[in-house]
Amino acid sequence: MSLEDAKSQVDVAFTRSDLRGPAFENAFGGATSFLRRRYTKDLTGVDLAVTGVPFDQAVTHRPGTRFGPRAIREASSLQPYDPPYGWDYDPLSEFAIADYGDVAFDYAKVSETPDRITDHIRGILAAGAGSITLGGDHYITFPILKAYAEKFGPIALVQFDAHSDLWPDDDLTRIDHGTMTYKAVKTGLVDAAHSVQVGIRTVCDDYCGLDFIDARSVHEKGVAWVVGQIKARVGDRPCYVSFDIDCLDPAFAPGTGTPVWGGLASWQAAAILRDLAGINLVGGDVVEVSPPYDTTGATAVAGAHVAMELICLWGWTRRKG
Repeated sequence: MSLEDAKSQVDVAFTRSDLRGPAFENAFGGATSFLRRRYTKDLTGVDLAVTGVPFDQAVTHRPGTRFGPRAIREASSLQPYDPPYGWDYDPLSEFAIADYGDVAFDYAKVSETPDRITDHIRGILAAGAGSITLGGDHYITFPILKAYAEKFGPIALVQFDAHSDLWPDDDLTRIDHGTMTYKAVKTGLVDAAHSVQVGIRTVCDDYCGLDFIDARSVHEKGVAWVVGQIKARVGDRPCYVSFDIDCLDPAFAPGTGTPVWGGLASWQAAAILRDLAGINLVGGDVVEVSPPYDTTGATAVAGAHVAMELICLWGWTRRKG
């Protein structure tokens, strides 16, 4: 969409006809679809669907991530004017990307929500599109991975997080964001031998076969070392990247439910994500953005940038072939 086209349209989230191209609508006005993509439930011709899961009833401490998808979308309105910095291509111009809206669920029927999430993502994948999901607490990754494992088999998981989410829990009826990775490994959704966690800085007694790079190692050994470790672990396997915003230090992302000091700086996360270009990314999410705990909006801005980097990684795989 050109600047001249934008001048003649309002609310391009509804009125734009082309799923490709930048958007030039005022950042402070209009409907806040992610990156000013078109809101649609029609996945015909869509390469990648951005979708939200406003669910936060699995948290152990502070709720509020149900407002995450909306805040991330609003923050993203600053980004669709120019190609993303640090990449030599513009995924918004090369790929048909749509905002698929949010998962519909009954907040009072929590036990039904996981299946609703899996069905939602399963539908996107069945249409031939990939998905980038905006959370929501970190439990949502578990039902998302069910849909991905159905299509790709056990997934290589790259998890950016302050916490391992590997608390032992063999009761699949429990809905807990602290046991998401444990359940995904134990049910065979995740290939632990080719998965890695980055930014960990809380105690975990058993990593269930996953490799981990704690936050101090990131600080002391640097971006290039971290990227090398991740790529060696993942190889060319279908890979899913889950980015818990509390991977970042609270100085950069205070708006989250369980903040832990000593985390990654924004520049470290940005550099690692960009240098992961070449992994076979099939999908991803950014979770645990809790706007009520950050009046500045900085956490949502970080979440929007993470989501854009995931889009770039997804697109890099497709364009290289």
